[in-house]
Amino acid sequence: MKLVDEAEIEVFAGNGGNGCIGFRREKFIPLGGPDGGDGGGGGSVWIRADENLNTLVDFRHDRIFKAQRGENGMGRQAYGKGGEDLVITVPVGTTVTNVATDEVIGDLTQHGDRLLVAKGGRGGLGNMHFKSSTNRSPRQALPGEPGEERSLKLELKLLADVGLLGFPNAGKSTLIRAVSAATPKVADYPFTTLYPNLGVVKVENYRSFVIADIPGLIEGAADGAGLGAQFLRHLQRTRLLLHLVDISPMEGGVEISPVEQVRAIERELERHDPELLDKPRWLVLNKADLMFEDEAKAAAEQIIADLGWKEPWFLVSALGREGTFPVMSKIMAFFDRQKEDELQARHAAGE
Repeated sequence: MKLVDEAEIEVFAGNGGNGCIGFRREKFIPLGGPDGGDGGGGGSVWIRADENLNTLVDFRHDRIFKAQRGENGMGRQAYGKGGEDLVITVPVGTTVTNVATDEVIGDLTQHGDRLLVAKGGRGGLGNMHFKSSTNRSPRQALPGEPGEERSLKLELKLLADVGLLGFPNAGKSTLIRAVSAATPKVADYPFTTLYPNLGVVKVENYRSFVIADIPGLIEGAADGAGLGAQFLRHLQRTRLLLHLVDISPMEGGVEISPVEQVRAIERELERHDPELLDKPRWLVLNKADLMFEDEAKAAAEQIIADLGWKEPWFLVSALGREGTFPVMSKIMAFFDRQKEDELQARHAAGE
C-alpha cells in the first residue's frame, strides 16, 4: 500500500565572503604592497538519505534551510573562513525535484546517498591578486558570489507500517483521524471507508510511522465479500496489525460479540494467507466512551480472558482521543526494538 508523501522546502546556500582591500604597513617596510585576503566560500546545501526516517512529516513546519555564509577576507593575506555545509536528512526513497523547472534533481535510493541541491557562492578575491607592474597599490577587490537558492519538492512513496483492521464501524477511520493529520470520512453507517487512507503518526521530532485505515472486513472477505477483500493483500506488507473491535457493537438490534468479531476476522486472515496470523497483531478495544469507566474495563478484561489473548491490548476511545497516544508511543518503541534487532543481526552476520 503506497501513498506519495510530499513536502516543499526552500534551500539557500551561503554567500561567499567578500575579498579584502588591505596594505602591508610595517616599520622599516615602506613599500609593503597589497595584502588583502580572499573571502571564504559559502556553505552548500546537501540532502542525505537516512534509513532511520520513514516520512516527510517534519518538513510540514521546517521549510526554510540556510547554509552558512563565508567570512570576509582580512589583511595580511588572511583568507576568510568557509561557511559550513548544511545537510538535510530525508528518508530513503525520496525524490527531489526543482519546483521552478520541474526537473528531477535526483532520487535517493540507498542509505547514505547524498545530493547537492544548492552550491555555495565562491569567495571574492582580495586586492593582493590585482597587483601588477603598472598598478602597485590596487584598491580593487571582488565581492563574494551569491549562493544558489532553490525551491524543492520532496516526494516519498510511503509504505504503511501499521495496518488497521476490524469490522465496519469499529472506529478505524476515527482512530486514524485522532492520531494523524489524515481526514478520512467518518459516519454512523457501515462501509464508510471505500479505499485505504494513510496517515503519518508523529510521536516526536524525526520519529514517526505510517498507519493505514483498511476498509472494514466481514465474513467471506477472503472470497470477495464486502469492500475489504481487495485490500487484504496490503496487510502482508505492514509490520504490525492493529485489530480494532467495538467493545459494545450492535447491528440491526442484534449484538455481535467482540469475541465473535475477532474470531471471524482471524478466519478471513487465515483463509487469505495463514502467515498473516503470525504477524504481530495488537488488540484495540474501542468506544470505551459509550460505557462507564468501570464497566468498560470489566468488559475489556472479560473479552481478553475469553479470547485467551497473549499479545498487547488496549482500551481506548478514538472519538475522545482517550488512550490513543500511549498506543502510538508503544508502537514507535516496538519499531525501535525491531530496528535494533535487525542491526544486531546484520552485525552478527558480518554485514
